[in-house]
Amino acid sequence: MKSGFLEKLRPRLDRLDPSVVQSIVDRLLQEKSFFLQVFEALHEGVILIGTDGRVTFLNAAASRFFGLDVELSVGKKLGDLVRGMDWPSLMDQARVVSRDMEVFYPERRYLHFYLAPIADSETPSGFVMIINDLTSNRAETQATIESERLGALTLLAAGVAHEIGNPLNSLGIHLQLLDRKIKKLAATERQMLEDHLATARQEIQRLDSILKQFLQAIRPSTLRREPVKLDELCRDVLRLLEPELSERGIGVVLDLDADLPVLQLDAVQMQQVFHNLLRNAAQAVSQDSEGRITVEIHSNDYEMQVLIADNGMGISPEQMGIMFEPFRSTKEGGTGLGLLIVRRIIREHGGEMEIESREGSGTRVSLFLPLAAKKARLLPEPEQVIEISS
Repeated sequence: MKSGFLEKLRPRLDRLDPSVVQSIVDRLLQEKSFFLQVFEALHEGVILIGTDGRVTFLNAAASRFFGLDVELSVGKKLGDLVRGMDWPSLMDQARVVSRDMEVFYPERRYLHFYLAPIADSETPSGFVMIINDLTSNRAETQATIESERLGALTLLAAGVAHEIGNPLNSLGIHLQLLDRKIKKLAATERQMLEDHLATARQEIQRLDSILKQFLQAIRPSTLRREPVKLDELCRDVLRLLEPELSERGIGVVLDLDADLPVLQLDAVQMQQVFHNLLRNAAQAVSQDSEGRITVEIHSNDYEMQVLIADNGMGISPEQMGIMFEPFRSTKEGGTGLGLLIVRRIIREHGGEMEIESREGSGTRVSLFLPLAAKKARLLPEPEQVIEISS
């Protein structure tokens, strides 16, 4: 109906024929149904709110974003449905609000909402809230930033290898020459110099180790795939770490599926993955408590799932945010490269890695490895639209 039609019609309703009124009502119902279908078809969430803060309408997208039931939500206050936000202060009738928000139920999403007042003449009659899902855009942005950061680190690695690696080799050679000179001195003069020499060698070895870890963490490597049974590889690493785990009183709980499939993996690199993760788990457990590490390996039709969990100190939200940044370690003397190396190895095998942790409640690291190497494939061509001429 044309704008202003109902306003003009209202004072004349008592003079209209009932059949005309019925046809107008039918037309209004048709238009209402049409607009409802439009709102339901939108990917953006739409919520209508009264001046008292109660929801009068929400579409399917909005209910999906916030995990709400449409029928049960209408008539309730928005603050009771979407908690954590100071909605009364945001519903300022004199301004439009455009903000980002993060929700965790029914799943973690990053949303942008646009909240504007609806005015009937000069009298506010409620608010409209438009919500956009920014989760995928944010993930793409993070992936781009990570790719650029890794590219910068790769360029830095080439310079580091040259600028630090060569001097370290030269220092090693000169220390050997000094060692020969020192051995010719009297025993009383030799002891102090040998102590200094040993300290210098240890520091050179430490620098060389950090350099190798750094290069290993960011440089792509060629995988030497071979048939590997992941459960056997895990048991081999646990046998190597058994003395350290026993000394710290840490128990290991294994939950491994029987008849796990054989995967084509780089055995050496995957061994390093288990070694890094199990040592991290062991070091996270306090010696004053009964430490426990749980290792689970399961498989389904398309992937192998590995879980390594501990009941240690957990990781704070601030530390989770910098977990994959080089040289940002929570451990004294750590390089912060261990998890970066693990993630690189898993991704080069076509898999993914997830970390869940709560401070004081331990950490869970999940690895997902495809049962077959992912290969390039052609996507289906778009269907051609065939026009039929009349």
